[in-house]
Amino acid sequence: MDTNNGQESGFFSVIIVAAGKSRRFTETNSNKPTAKKTFASLNRKPVWLHSVEKFYEREDVVQLIIVISPDDLTWFFRFYASEIDRMFLLVVAGGNERIDSVQNGLAVVRQDVDFVAVHDAARPCVSKTEIDAVFRQARIDGAAMLATPIVGTIKRVYNGQIVETINRKNLWEAQTPQVFRRDILLNAYECRGNVDSTDDAQLVENAGFAVSIVPADRFNIKITTPNDLSLAETILFRQNNSILY
Repeated sequence: MDTNNGQESGFFSVIIVAAGKSRRFTETNSNKPTAKKTFASLNRKPVWLHSVEKFYEREDVVQLIIVISPDDLTWFFRFYASEIDRMFLLVVAGGNERIDSVQNGLAVVRQDVDFVAVHDAARPCVSKTEIDAVFRQARIDGAAMLATPIVGTIKRVYNGQIVETINRKNLWEAQTPQVFRRDILLNAYECRGNVDSTDDAQLVENAGFAVSIVPADRFNIKITTPNDLSLAETILFRQNNSILY
């Protein structure tokens, strides 16, 4: 990560969100951090580290922030001290919900950066090509996010029965990173009120700003269940061997 200033196209802070409870990842009620998906081993590295490293060597990224559950902070600092030091990683305590965790990360974003990217730690397979594209679009429009068009047939279900088939035309599935001009994202969070949002783009939309879609690859999967780790291993292997990218 280059810590020098002065790039005309703008500098980025990246907030990696890793404070989730991972309820769907494990059926146990274990409180051990290693039971959570972001700390699971993926090609001999924790999932979160793959995600952070995708941004670490970029010259336009000058600040890396990771948001961790307060319950895991002591363990995280002790177990990953070398990685934290190597990447100049700023570790922040998360909140009750994802939106609170991002807001905690925003509180320590450098004032001299132009853009803030928010990325889920559980998406370790995002490619350099995708990051390049969404960063480029954010520079142009001020707000951009990765997404994929919905290809399956979508049913609305109530009490186990289909009540509606939804027209999938113009429907997209949100991914991360989602990237915004710093002032836009700060404004959106200042106006959040009691909105319970699962992504930052919704808050930005609610604040009156347009968000551009950058088509993403379906390989930018989110680790949700243990079975997803095997697929992620294959994707990362192909990325590293330039088969997919």
